[in-house]
Parts: sequence; structure tokens; C-alpha cells
Amino acid sequence: MYMKSILLATALLASSTATAFNGPKPLTTPQRHTGSALQMSGGAAPALKPPAAMYEGAAAAGAAKAAGSWSKIFKLGMVSGAHIGFGSYLAITVGGACPGIASANPGLQKIIFGAFGLPFGLIMTLVTGGELFTGNTALVTAAWKEGKTDGQSLMKSWIASYAGNFVGSLILAYLAFKSGTLGNAPASVAIATAKCNLPFDVAFVRGILCNWLVCMAVYMASGCATMIGKMTAVWFPISAFVALGLDHSVANMFIIPLGILRGAEITFGQFIVKNLIPVTLGNIVGGAIMCMAPFGTTLGNWGKKSE
Repeated sequence: MYMKSILLATALLASSTATAFNGPKPLTTPQRHTGSALQMSGGAAPALKPPAAMYEGAAAAGAAKAAGSWSKIFKLGMVSGAHIGFGSYLAITVGGACPGIASANPGLQKIIFGAFGLPFGLIMTLVTGGELFTGNTALVTAAWKEGKTDGQSLMKSWIASYAGNFVGSLILAYLAFKSGTLGNAPASVAIATAKCNLPFDVAFVRGILCNWLVCMAVYMASGCATMIGKMTAVWFPISAFVALGLDHSVANMFIIPLGILRGAEITFGQFIVKNLIPVTLGNIVGGAIMCMAPFGTTLGNWGKKSE
């Protein structure tokens, strides 16, 4: 009996000591899901914004981009050009070096080419705050149409990011060429030659379709609070556009000059006139109109008269 009393007292003392150090456990009540947003664990913030908040956030992001100086946008554009170049570099190295699979199962080769490369390039740009011209055609356009920036800042964003993307892509193309890692693989030459032999209207339409998907990836990723969410939002549309054989102006700034360096019978002028100009124009239509205009006219204030 005496021993039982000692054990009981010891247990009570241990319990009270633990409570003193740790404090009482708060009462928890089941959390309800409110709205259409997916909730993060703990309910601190939505893991995925609802549509209206996603559009509002995209327009705000565009306004922040438009507010940057010429030099800032250009420098971050160089970084993003290199990021997309790295993605293209990986795609050519992996998906472009599967002749056996391409011959036996062309569809499988296309998805390999799309899945390994460009998605990681865009992820690097999005999570580091880079400036990508193709994404800016959607985000900064939304900011302009919502009155969060002016037309001059819109042009500054587009021109500075485009120029920076071009310089960064060319630098990486030269470094990739000098690295010797591609060996005798013919993919870069074949891709560059094919892209510069497209009719103007075909290249233009491929540019529209490509940046529609790219800007959807950027738009959806902007509404995700977690890294895995952003990666998922990017991976599907980006791997799809590459597998479909569509044209991205910034990716082509790396791929085609690399092909020229490796012996493609294309002049730099042909690259600009026969590919880059029509693809760039298509990318603008795809980002500003096909991707963003539907959301701006339904969730935003596009086309609405100010009172």
C-alpha cells in the first residue's frame, strides 16, 4: 500500500511538471474549408488561390515587374534567358539523343523531349524572380489593363526583358557549344534547320499556341503557395508545348544559335526573319490575348467603363 502511494505521487508530480513546462494543450476544433481555394495544412494560407484572387495576384505581380528599372529588368532578363537556355540544353541532350526511341515510338520520344528540360528552366525563373518576356506579355498586360501601370512601363518591361533574354540565351548557347558535351549529336542542327524553314504563318500560329500554354503555366504557378504546387503547375503545360512541337521565342534564342554554331546552314539574318519575328509576334498574341484576356474580361476590368 505504501509503495502504491509513492508511485501514484510520482506519476502526479511528473504530470504536473510536464504541464508547467509545456503548457496546457489548446483545444482544437475541426477546420472547415471556406471558399474554393485549396488550404495548406494548418489553414494559414491557401495553397492554391481561388480564380478571382489568382487573377488579382497576377495583375499585382505584373505591376511590380513593370515598376523595375531598365537595367534591373535587363539583368534579370539575362538570367532568365540562361535559365530557359539550360532547359533547352537538357532537352536536346536527353530527348534529342533518343534516335532508337524516336524511330520505334515517336510519341514517347516527344514526351521525353518535353518533360526533361524546359519545365526546370521555367521553374528556375519563377522561383528566383527572373524576367521572362513571354510571361511578361501576360502578367504586365494584365497590370496595364487594370490601370496598375502605364503603356510606357509595359513597353519597358517587354523590350528590356526581351533584350536581356536574347543576350543571356546567346551567352549560354556559346558556352554550351564550347563545352563539347553534345558530342556529334545532330539534334540541335536538325531542330534549328526545321524551325527556320517554316512558313511565316505556321511559325506565327505555333508561337500563339506555345505562349498560351507557357503563360497558363506562369499564371497558375503565381497562384500556388508551395514549391510542389508551382512545379506541378509548370510541368504539364511546358512539357506539353515542347512535345507538341510549338515555338517559344526565348527557347529559340538558344536552340537556333546553338545549331548555327554546330554547323546548321542558316544565317543569323534568316533566324531573325524566318523564325524569331513571327514566333515573337505569335507569343505576344498567345500571352496577352489567348491566355490573359479571358480572365481579364471575366475576373478583372478589361473592357469595362470606369464610373
